Amino acid sequence: MYVCAKCGHELFSSRSKYEHSSPWPAFTETIHENSVSKHEERRGAYKVKCGKCGNGLGHEFVNDGPKHGLSRMHNKQYKYITF
Repeated sequence: MYVCAKCGHELFSSRSKYEHSSPWPAFTETIHENSVSKHEERRGAYKVKCGKCGNGLGHEFVNDGPKHGLSRMHNKQYKYITF
């Protein structure tokens, strides 16, 4: 599981992570509907923040996922935890 580095809010499951050519980890979906908040910066690109504390996480790029119609979210400000 990936959580916000600032507040520990649950963001992404390792099952939604996939390999991409970008240097940052990429995910196709969040754990919860309110895991992140997004606002459009330009057409097809959204700024992604933690849904709890507002920590900047990276960007979402529409239709740039592993399959047509999926989005890619790259994130930098998270940490991986195991149970």
